[in-house]
Amino acid sequence: MKKRKIFIGGNWKMNLNHLEGKEFVEKLLKSIKNIEKKEIVLFPPFTTLFTVSEIIKNTGIKLGAQNTHWEDKGAFTGEISPLFLIALDCEYVIIGHSERRRYFFENDEMINKKIKKALDVNLKPVFCVGEDLEERKTGKTFEVIEKQLKKGLKDVEKLNEIVIAYEPIWAIGSGINATPVQAREVHSFIREIISKDYGKEISENLRIIYGGSVNKNNIYELLKEEEIDGVLIGGASIKLEEFVQIVNLDL
Repeated sequence: MKKRKIFIGGNWKMNLNHLEGKEFVEKLLKSIKNIEKKEIVLFPPFTTLFTVSEIIKNTGIKLGAQNTHWEDKGAFTGEISPLFLIALDCEYVIIGHSERRRYFFENDEMINKKIKKALDVNLKPVFCVGEDLEERKTGKTFEVIEKQLKKGLKDVEKLNEIVIAYEPIWAIGSGINATPVQAREVHSFIREIISKDYGKEISENLRIIYGGSVNKNNIYELLKEEEIDGVLIGGASIKLEEFVQIVNLDL
């Protein structure tokens, strides 16, 4: 039995418009069971948030956004205010995803500001950290993870409201997931860092989840690891049959 409630996040990325999302979630609700045993969070595109929000009300499934800005409002064309997300009943928001870092040049300082703002408005950040393949090959994994944690969480309080997602960049969308042992090692390292900086009690209650080519074939072995408190799923989260199998998994 896990110490911490299992987190199952479905990051749709730039997939499923509001009509496709509506059909997907309606079918999902008819097929899943034992929702109360896990925390299931859907992360649709911004244009699909309202539709999904209306469908999942009072179902036990929670809503999250894929990104946010660090200001409430202003001249930031194309950005999304965290207050808009709260108005749509979002509870979670992904911050620091490697695709945001790589393609949109988000750095640790920006990510730090986003985490603080999200917490200020009572959004729960899913804070992503992870190394690329070259960093893994050259033995820099722990160094990279520690730097991202220290800078991303600088002067951040309310750690109990944060979920940390270890997402090795080399595993995202590649079909190659970290082995359960590789994931466990990094999860344990993250927990040690949090324990040193914030105390053992906060560390023990913090959920650290894994993301990177998670699917129906590898999720059971990943979640058998005591240190892995859940998953952030990309491609498999928009395949209805596969996502239902993952959500219904008896752990």
